[in-house]
Amino acid sequence: MKMFLKLAMALALVFSFAHAEAAELLNGAGATFPYPVYSAWAFDYNKVTGTRLNYQSIGSGGGIRQITERTVDFGASDAPLTPEQLGKDRLLQFPAVMGGVVPVVTIPGVKAGELKLDSNAVCNIYLGELKYWDDNRIKSLNPKVNLPHSGINVVHRSDGSGTTAIFTNYLSGVCPAWKNKVGAGTSVKWPVGIGGKGNEGVANYTKRTPNSIGYVEFAYAEQNKLSYTLLKNPAGNFVEPNFKTFEDAAATANFDPKKHFDLWLVNAPGKHAWPIAGATFILLAKEKTDSNKKVVKFFDWAFSNGDKKAKELVYVPLPKSLKDKIRAYWKANGI
Repeated sequence: MKMFLKLAMALALVFSFAHAEAAELLNGAGATFPYPVYSAWAFDYNKVTGTRLNYQSIGSGGGIRQITERTVDFGASDAPLTPEQLGKDRLLQFPAVMGGVVPVVTIPGVKAGELKLDSNAVCNIYLGELKYWDDNRIKSLNPKVNLPHSGINVVHRSDGSGTTAIFTNYLSGVCPAWKNKVGAGTSVKWPVGIGGKGNEGVANYTKRTPNSIGYVEFAYAEQNKLSYTLLKNPAGNFVEPNFKTFEDAAATANFDPKKHFDLWLVNAPGKHAWPIAGATFILLAKEKTDSNKKVVKFFDWAFSNGDKKAKELVYVPLPKSLKDKIRAYWKANGI
């Protein structure tokens, strides 16, 4: 009898531990862009709380699909969903961290931050209508830069991506010709250029192709020591890509909690705002109250304790004003 009781107690203890472990596991899936920072946050959060985060880096489309099907605790997407899409699938949405898309060039003798471009020049380069680096439309912006009479080698993504979605939304917002001829999306029909797979492919093509221009996420420009360009923003200032200009874009953009933060963070009005910034978003199922509270607890911790780690990994933390809006949004939605 004693042996039976001991066995029963041992089994109960094992079941209890297994149950507790299951309760302390969060499952998420989606965008590849924020995977490194989510993983780093999860590692630190586990040490503090014991809660484990299992995040599948399967792309924004997969994350949207899995949360819509209720197979994960949260989805993640670089492309924000509209209030109509969220309402249809009974989802909530908030931004978690920021990045930026950066034009990079390989032009002999031109260093990082020396070349200035405006939206008109970027648009016409990618439309294939501006073909040479010493075109007056570029030279007039760069009178002191020695630009060669060489053809511009355009590099773009060959695969569907959130980076492309941000970049093409920027072009559509500043260039009617681009909006009418090409449009915006994770994949578009590029008028000119060669395609590279992933940010890695675009970075590699641009780095080894003379007189080229490409676009990559900020982290890849930094890690690969690529020569970034300055860009003229809507306020009329030439700005360089860095934490301050991305933060200014987020701080001055009109993120509206009533619209579930549905906003492409391009062409923000801030005086020093980088014009091709972007947030990545978390999606929750409205009715999953218990798991939502655990997910929000994780991101609330990350907002308070994860900024340093995000910057180490070359991500841009959300400004305090936006974090406060998100916390109020959680409360308003009963989380």
